[in-house]
Amino acid sequence: MHAFATAIFAGFVALLAVIPAHAALELEISGGSAIQIPVAILPMAETDNPQAQSRLHEIISNDLRSSGMFRIINTSGMPALPTNASQIKYTDWAALKAQGLSLGEVQSTGNGNLKISVQVMDVLRQTALLQLTYTVSASQYRHVAHMIADQIYEKFTGQPGAFATRIAYVTKTGKRFTLQIADYDGYNAQTLVSSNEPIISPAWSPDGTKMAYVSFEKKKPIVFVQSLYTGERKVVANFKGNNSAPAWSPDGSKLAVVLTYGANSQIYTIAADGSNLQQITKSSAIDTEPAFSPDGQFIYFSSDRGGRPQIYKVPASGGSPSRVTFEGGYNVSPRFSPDGKYLTYIRNDGGSFKVAVQELASGNVKLLSNGSQDESPSFAPNARTIMYATRVGGKGTLATVTVDGLVRQRLSEAGGDIREPAWGPAQASAK
Repeated sequence: MHAFATAIFAGFVALLAVIPAHAALELEISGGSAIQIPVAILPMAETDNPQAQSRLHEIISNDLRSSGMFRIINTSGMPALPTNASQIKYTDWAALKAQGLSLGEVQSTGNGNLKISVQVMDVLRQTALLQLTYTVSASQYRHVAHMIADQIYEKFTGQPGAFATRIAYVTKTGKRFTLQIADYDGYNAQTLVSSNEPIISPAWSPDGTKMAYVSFEKKKPIVFVQSLYTGERKVVANFKGNNSAPAWSPDGSKLAVVLTYGANSQIYTIAADGSNLQQITKSSAIDTEPAFSPDGQFIYFSSDRGGRPQIYKVPASGGSPSRVTFEGGYNVSPRFSPDGKYLTYIRNDGGSFKVAVQELASGNVKLLSNGSQDESPSFAPNARTIMYATRVGGKGTLATVTVDGLVRQRLSEAGGDIREPAWGPAQASAK
């Protein structure tokens, strides 16, 4: 949906306890970086928990492969695979041009928990790069696999991974809408809110403990903030007219929101508890889709004050806005990379809505997506990947693309539409 003014939906929102969803998103990966790091991710040593030991190396491999930065070496034809460093024949792995080798074991502790021990070896130097040990419940093995993949990714690339993070998105199945939270790859999905009417604009708090979103409970759009751990929610913005498009400040103390409190849509800030409303923009135009800069000094937003929708910025305390985008006649939905280096947004490119990324230091702009109805871009916490909503065959799906445009993924759910993605912060994975 690409109406410039924020869409307004009506309906009663039924608040549910956070419960598991049954379907996982299906992942399809294409492309890759020109230079990929060859690594072998070996099965863990057998234990009395076959499910855990048989899946860990697969999850780690899929994570690394999905980044486009790694080539996973096929080990299916190897006669015997080592399970500890003393068993490694480095010449065999060097012949396969492996730079890294991951191996380990999963042991039951006897109380329902698992002890997972992993070694990551440098094949050329024949030394240990990582030695990791985790003791977790059996239900946490996917999360541990993502954490291991993050460690391997960072050790080889020098940049943090984003595999142990979470995403939020809205699904529509029949007439039912749900706001769901899942692992970055769509597994372990949980329903936060369910409604017979649309739910829009999920936004993670910076510490990953709360979700702001827009629903309609009193026959008008209202901004709610809900705890992800207790399920408790509260109204933050319920003023005269429409209340929409929440965006958190970097310190989590306040939200930028869009209100039609006076007449047309304008940007306001409000404390996270719903107090201290302050108007930020004052114009006869439509100002919407706010996003704080990572340093908290500015609010970027979409506006048609120049005739056609473009992106502007204004000091977070209010002041005179200045235009940010100059290429293209239609640019909306600004979102920052967490490191502050990039701005992503949606551009109308010859009638097709595509994801663009702008390097702020140079001003260079690149179109990244290849769809015609792309929307709602959101950066991964490591600033390497952008998730967005798109449509394929008339069905809403999620997709990701790396900032260099080389690696693309598509996440789909059988039987339903997916929209409104929001990638959670790195801190969320530690909760």
